Amino acid sequence: MDLFSRSWTALRTAVGELTDQDMERPSGCAGWLVRDLVCHLIIDAQDVLITLVTPADGEPTVDATTYWELVEPPTGDDPLDALIPRLAAAYGEPRLLKFHFDDVGSAAGRAAELADPEVRVSTRDEVLTVGDYLSAYVMEWTLHHLDLIAHLPSAAEPPAETLAAARGSLEKIAGAPFPVSFSDKDTLLVGTGRRRPTDAEVTALGELAARIPFVLG
Repeated sequence: MDLFSRSWTALRTAVGELTDQDMERPSGCAGWLVRDLVCHLIIDAQDVLITLVTPADGEPTVDATTYWELVEPPTGDDPLDALIPRLAAAYGEPRLLKFHFDDVGSAAGRAAELADPEVRVSTRDEVLTVGDYLSAYVMEWTLHHLDLIAHLPSAAEPPAETLAAARGSLEKIAGAPFPVSFSDKDTLLVGTGRRRPTDAEVTALGELAARIPFVLG
């Protein structure tokens, strides 16, 4: 729960510091500008709010790790992926997009702080505890923070502790550790296909090199 708050607060702060020019730069999500990613984060925050008020009675079917499914890399053909840039452009002024993100994002953050981690909730036809759901979102916030600043070299990176937690989650999903020579940031970028590994990294990865990227959905 604490890592959720730290990762979300850091991401919201990073969005709040964006200039109008930053909004028009490419993000780390293929085909999306930074403004498109911010629009996606509004939908993510809405999903958090919806899930936290969708209680479930059944036994958990997934946890913080198995919540994530491995999917094919995005091609741009998914209707929702294609819709996001149009939604972002419809805001017109970047300040309106940032205002909406801050409004919904603040609410999602408060809801998470007030939620009982033991309560079971339902999302994506699965049941899991609030604690596991919010833990899973540390990965989402951390990866998208890296996406947000991919072409903004002066922007602050995600907190070290959330980078480490996201790396740990990715290693659980992979069923194997990444080389200790990899930083947490490089593990996430290479492991999820956000950048290609260097020749030296391919050698260090060994058999794991043939299995990356792990694209999460």
